[in-house]
Amino acid sequence: MTWTGGGTPGGARVMIALGGNAMTASDGSATPDAQAAAIERAMAPVADLVAAGARVALTHGNGPQVGNLLIKNRLAAGVVPPVPLDWCGAQTQATVGVMIMNALERALAARGASRPVATIVTRTLVDAADPGFADPAKPVGRYFPERQARSAMERGEVWRPFGERGWRRVVASPEPLEILDAGAAAALLDAGHIVVAAGGGGAPVVRAGGTLRGVEAVVDKDLAAELLARRLGADVLVIATDVEHAMTGYGTPDERPLHRTTAAELARLAAAGHFAGGSMGPKVEAVRRFVAAGGRRAAIASLARLGDAARGAAGTVVEA
Repeated sequence: MTWTGGGTPGGARVMIALGGNAMTASDGSATPDAQAAAIERAMAPVADLVAAGARVALTHGNGPQVGNLLIKNRLAAGVVPPVPLDWCGAQTQATVGVMIMNALERALAARGASRPVATIVTRTLVDAADPGFADPAKPVGRYFPERQARSAMERGEVWRPFGERGWRRVVASPEPLEILDAGAAAALLDAGHIVVAAGGGGAPVVRAGGTLRGVEAVVDKDLAAELLARRLGADVLVIATDVEHAMTGYGTPDERPLHRTTAAELARLAAAGHFAGGSMGPKVEAVRRFVAAGGRRAAIASLARLGDAARGAAGTVVEA
């Protein structure tokens, strides 16, 4: 591995976690055309990074796609049996992965930097005794009126009110323990492929009686990306989202962008309550863990500044 040009990763391994903004239109539309167009735009900075010499692995969110499947579950329940969340996660990994592969191959060809791209439908091990299962808190799917939410609750689902926007289903979001299929992703990366894996955090599974079974849960994509990054021997982890930086004092008169920091400083700021648990919190924790475990650099940045963030020149950059 070599490093050139002010931190540019030439030959370095870069793990990229794409946020939901890379999967949908700017207005949140998740029609097939909107998703394809958004992914096409997202792959341009990824292709630039590959063309600069980086060896790239990708993961991605899948919230809008899983939300669509849950709506289909509801509408078609009288015709075909609804499918569980781990199935939804596996299906969307494959769907989004294929769109990424097609768009990235086109972007690379336009830059004269063709590389093989592969998607691994990935399972993530969680603990059946994780406290998240006892207190589901991760919102999934769309907002609904209270009447429809209570009807779903009678079928055993957990729903909570979210103010004027309505009610949403909430599910467990257990801590990821292991990316079970990371070995296949590592072999492909070693062979020169760009790898897409652990989409949506991976399909969650638990060990039961010596075997694996899927569970009704959603694994945080950024925490899973950090686990995968370490397993792949990544030098850099970049969490690409729709903001330029993580912020301290968010929503207060003291709000400030966080430019450069350390894992220890991030831990202190998080303990002081600077990062919201359901949004920036997991991203901050993922980059903190990566650097604390020996990663060279991690960053939270906008998708447009992906390459600069990998070089340590944009976003919230974390180094030891």
